[in-house]
Amino acid sequence: QVQLVESGGGLVQPGGSLRLSCAASGRTFSNYPMGWFRQAPGKEREFVARITWRGASTHYADSVKGRFTISRDNAKNTAYLQMNSLKPEDTAVYYCAVETGPNEYDYWGQGTQVTVSS
Repeated sequence: QVQLVESGGGLVQPGGSLRLSCAASGRTFSNYPMGWFRQAPGKEREFVARITWRGASTHYADSVKGRFTISRDNAKNTAYLQMNSLKPEDTAVYYCAVETGPNEYDYWGQGTQVTVSS
C-alpha cells in the first residue's frame, strides 16, 4: 500500500510558476515510476508527465512540454512537478500516482487545485 499526498497548488497569474510536491509513504516509493495527471472541470483526467524509478527518463504531454519539469527525490520519498509559464488552460486538479505496472496507476493522491487566472 502506498499513500500519496500532493501539495503546492494555488492561484497564480498567467505566466507564473508553481511547484507541486507529492509525498509518498508505505511501500518502497523508489521502486516505481511516478506520474502526474490533471483533471479540469467538465473534462476527463489527462496525463501530464511521468518519471522512471531512478529519474533517468521523463515523458511529457505535448501541452506541457518545455514548460513543466517532473523530478523526484527518492531519499525524501517525494516527487515534484515544476510548472512554469502557466496558462489559464492549465487550471485543473493535479494528481500524482504510482505506476505499479505498464501504464497501470494503482495509487493516487487526493489532488491539489491549480488555478491560473488574472
